[in-house]
Amino acid sequence: MNKDVFKAVQVTDRVYWVGAIDWSIRDFHGYLTGRGTTYNAFLVLADKITLIDTVKAPYRNELMARIASVIDPGDISVIISNHSEMDHSGCLIDVIDTVAPDAVYASPMGVKALTRHFGPNLPITEVKSGESIDMGNMEAVVMETRMLHWPDSMVTWLPAESILFSQDAFGMHLASYERFADELDDAVLDYEAAKYFANILLPYAQLIPKVMENVGNAGIKPSVIAPDHGPIYRRGEDIEYIFESYLEWAKQEPAPKAVVTYDTMWGSTDLMGRSVCEGLASEGVEVKSMSLKGAHRSDVATEILDAGALIVGSPTINNNMFPTVADVMSYIKGLKPKNLVGGVFGSYGWSGESVGQLESIFDTMKIERVAESVKVQYVPDEDDLKRCYDLGKTIGKKLTEAKK
Repeated sequence: MNKDVFKAVQVTDRVYWVGAIDWSIRDFHGYLTGRGTTYNAFLVLADKITLIDTVKAPYRNELMARIASVIDPGDISVIISNHSEMDHSGCLIDVIDTVAPDAVYASPMGVKALTRHFGPNLPITEVKSGESIDMGNMEAVVMETRMLHWPDSMVTWLPAESILFSQDAFGMHLASYERFADELDDAVLDYEAAKYFANILLPYAQLIPKVMENVGNAGIKPSVIAPDHGPIYRRGEDIEYIFESYLEWAKQEPAPKAVVTYDTMWGSTDLMGRSVCEGLASEGVEVKSMSLKGAHRSDVATEILDAGALIVGSPTINNNMFPTVADVMSYIKGLKPKNLVGGVFGSYGWSGESVGQLESIFDTMKIERVAESVKVQYVPDEDDLKRCYDLGKTIGKKLTEAKK
């Protein structure tokens, strides 16, 4: 690719964004990326020129063109791999072969992961939490952030430029030509940051407060946060906002909001779901009705992030819950949301296993069912719909009482 077309973007006097923009991706291992994404990589113009992370393999040429718009890629002396997932390391071997750096660094678990990805002869050196990487006239300090969100994950702190290269933390899936958060619409940023947290980091939420405390105790007070996906934060108020949001989301405190998700075959479960929503709304709680005819699993997960209740409905097909409902429950179960109450409903023709299966999943997830499940054969009558309304109303009362 032409370096006069694909150019680097200056972040600070000595740091450039040299990543790639993926406008077309819509599925990121099960996560709907409706606005695309970026694979961010950064070039540090130290005495020992350093590349922090690479990009997904198909975007190798875009990365190299952006680097070439600033320097000869062969002048890179150091490569730091903060995270071994293939959207950040996919072209690492090719870049190493091309630029022949003096050293390549990753966390101890990163070395193991990259070796498994690319083979045993990878020229890479372990760097442990708290250790420094010599860049000549400056140094970088690494901090391991294991299981945020892979075992190998680490962040890199560059004190000379007051930049925290935060790997997948504080990122979002958002393709744009605007490189900085302050150039983008706040509503889009808020939603995509929350969606990213809910779908990527929620299973590890309990680790986040301690990691952020460790960052503060290490004296890391960044003026710039440069994540591996999405925009860069460079304003103090934006950095404070995303830090506070992470701490708040990590609490998973119950809120007067309910997510109702379901699918339907012939409309019966839909009638039941809409009746549940009416009952919830009668108690003044926020209701997100998410029929799986249109809602994606990752959007359901996003709405659960700040909810206090999850209510799920399914018809029965071939002695099982409906496939889309099984899909969303498998996905949400893996995200391990906490502190939810909920309820279950469903219709059936002649066997009716779906309600019991959902109840079992709720029990495994430790979601307290605060209302009796509603199970209806064929088409719900007026009494059945009133039972659904009451299910919603009971859960709504539970949510409003919890906030008093």
